[in-house]
Amino acid sequence: MLTGDKLLTPAEVGELYRVDPKTVSRWGASGRLPCIRTPGGHRRFKESQVRALLEGDTGDQAAAVPAPRSGAHDQEPVAAGDVSGG
Repeated sequence: MLTGDKLLTPAEVGELYRVDPKTVSRWGASGRLPCIRTPGGHRRFKESQVRALLEGDTGDQAAAVPAPRSGAHDQEPVAAGDVSGG
């Protein structure tokens, strides 16, 4: 690797996006997030590409990967009695 760009594991990318590492692997497999395969078959993601997507500097891939999730504590709870039936 001549560029000096750090390679991130799916777990590291998942922490940045607040998603499960398996989700990151699926993004790599589907082409939504560019990845490199190691000789052992594991996916690695270039830090510069991941950060560019996080910052919105993506060009054509702007809608390819969703924005990071907010934490569950950011959502207001819904009481059982508040659910309306159709």
